[in-house]
Amino acid sequence: MMGTEVSSSPKTLIDQIVVPGDVVLDLSSMSNQTIKLGSGLRQDNDAISAMRAGKLKYSKPNKYWVESSHKRYVPRPEDHVLGIVVDSRADNFWVDIKGPQLALLPVLAFEGGTRRNIPKFEVGTLLYVRVVKTNTGMNPELSCTDASGKAAEFGPLKDGFMFETSTGLSRMLLSSPTCPVLEVLGKKLSFETAIGLNGRVWVNAAAPRTVIIVSNAVMNSETLSGTQQRIMVEKLLERISD
Repeated sequence: MMGTEVSSSPKTLIDQIVVPGDVVLDLSSMSNQTIKLGSGLRQDNDAISAMRAGKLKYSKPNKYWVESSHKRYVPRPEDHVLGIVVDSRADNFWVDIKGPQLALLPVLAFEGGTRRNIPKFEVGTLLYVRVVKTNTGMNPELSCTDASGKAAEFGPLKDGFMFETSTGLSRMLLSSPTCPVLEVLGKKLSFETAIGLNGRVWVNAAAPRTVIIVSNAVMNSETLSGTQQRIMVEKLLERISD
């Protein structure tokens, strides 16, 4: 496949879709700049090419990578994910986090966890958890605490509605500054969300109607630009208020 020529500006293709073989950066036009290549990119002399389809992303000061959207999640340490309890054992819970394998959540991996106050979760309980360890050929290990051992926002998510998305949409929703679809919804409606990097989103609100509105808006936002997201949400809210 022939590469796509790019202009001298390294930001030409930022946030644009690239495919394998596309030349996304030309180092000969970026003198005195040191860049860091992330996943999905490779270097051939002065040409930086895409190795997979996705959006070319950039973060300051100098990192570039290709962000792809997948249905299956690959666990990484420190990821925050939404898991579903599928079994309970004496020493741990088995949790589905949409990865290749079930994950283990030790019964002591909670703030102040001791053998005397082991939590009890029924099968099907939705949890907001942190990935602690991932080793090839082994089940990922989870925790319901932050790095300092505090519960923080982790733990069971009660009520509300959980739906599954792609990992790309999850990353977009967690981006900074606030993703446009959530920003506009947050100005008009009162709700809470928990978003997992594994492609699961939980929405809760006092009114079931609000949960439906937010969930539909989020699911419709994946292929839209920031401006299109704002227009979509505004039109959705206008129809509901009629």
